Amino acid sequence: MSGYFLYHSIGTFPGKAEAMAAALAEFSGIWSAEDDGQWPAALAARQRFIDVWARLIEAPKGTLTTAENVTAALYSLIGGLPAERLAGKRLLVAGDCFPSLHFLLAGLAERFGFTLDTVPLRPGESWVRDEDFIARWQDDVGLALITFVTSTASHRCDVERLAAHGRAMGSIVGVDVTQGIGVAPFSVAATPVDFVVSTSLKWLCGSSGAGILQVAPELLARCRPELRGWFSQPNPFSWDLDAFTYADDARRFDHGTPAILASVASLPGLEWVEKTGIDVIRAQNAVLVERIIGAALDNGWTLRSPLDAGERGGSVMLGLPQGVEAGKIIASLRNERLYCDARGTTLRLSPGMVTTEAAIDALIARLQDHIGSRHRRAS
Repeated sequence: MSGYFLYHSIGTFPGKAEAMAAALAEFSGIWSAEDDGQWPAALAARQRFIDVWARLIEAPKGTLTTAENVTAALYSLIGGLPAERLAGKRLLVAGDCFPSLHFLLAGLAERFGFTLDTVPLRPGESWVRDEDFIARWQDDVGLALITFVTSTASHRCDVERLAAHGRAMGSIVGVDVTQGIGVAPFSVAATPVDFVVSTSLKWLCGSSGAGILQVAPELLARCRPELRGWFSQPNPFSWDLDAFTYADDARRFDHGTPAILASVASLPGLEWVEKTGIDVIRAQNAVLVERIIGAALDNGWTLRSPLDAGERGGSVMLGLPQGVEAGKIIASLRNERLYCDARGTTLRLSPGMVTTEAAIDALIARLQDHIGSRHRRAS
C-alpha cells in the first residue's frame, strides 16, 4: 500500500528512484570523464529538458528556457519588460497566488513604478473567484498574473476566459501553472498567454531547481532582461566586452553558466508524464479524489476545494474543525504510512499514480477517527 498524498509538494511515479539514479549516474560518468565532452553532453541534456517542457505546453520553438524557480523566472521576466508596460499601472494578482510571487512583486512595486493590486477572497470562501478577478481588471492593468491551480484550495481557474479578458484590456497576461501542469491540460497553443512560469516539482515528478520561463514570441522580442550574462548572447563564447547583444530567442533570459543537474534529475519524471499521458494521469487521479470528496460529503467534513472537477486541479483540501490540530493529525497519519500536509487549518490531499485504493480506504477511516463523522455523532 502506498499512502502518498503529496503530489502538490513532490510528485512521484513507479520506478522514480531507479530512473533518477540511472540518469544522475550517467551524468556523473560524463561529467567526471577526463576528456572534453562534458559541456556538449550537459547542454544537450538541458536542451532535452527544455524540449519536453515545450511539447507539454505546446510552446513555439525557442520561447522556453530554464530558471531556478517560479520566483526567479518572474523576476527575470519583469526585469526585461519595456519600462512603459508597468510604470504608472496596476499589477493584478489574486489573494490565493503562490506567496513567494506576492513577496517578490510587493518588493518590486516601488522600483518599477507599478501598484500591486491583490484581489481578495470573499469572506468565508477558499479561493478567489474568476469573476472577482475580472471585475478588478480594467485597462490600467499593465500585467496580470493568473494562478492556474491554487495551492490552498486546488481551484482551477478558467484560463481561456481570463486570458481573453486580458487581451481585451491590453494587459500582459502571465500564468503560474505549477500546481496544475501534469494533471490538468494546459496549452499556450490552445490558450495564448504572454508568459508562463512553473517548476517541475509537483505533478511532473521532477526535482527542485528545475523551473521554466516561457514567453510568447511577440513579447519576447521586446524584452531586454536586466539579469543577463554570457549565455544571453547568440554566441555565449563571444568575449567582446563592448559588443553584447541579446539572443533572438528565449536564451536572452539566460544569464550566467546554466545549472544542469536539476534538468538531468527532472527528465525521467517529465518523460514519464509525456509517455503516460496527462489524460491517463488525470483519470486515475479523478477516481481517487472523488472517493475522498464523497467521504467528506458523507461524513460532514468541510471541503475547501471545488466540487466541480472542471474547476479543480488534482488535489482536494479539507478544513479542519476548531480545536483539531493539523500537526497531530499529520503525525498520526504518518505513523500509518499515510503522507499529507497542511497549510494552517487546511489539510492538503493529493493522490497520484502510486497512491493505492487501499490507502484511500485507510485515510478515510483514520480521518473519521480524527475529524469525526456525523453518522457516529448521530448514533
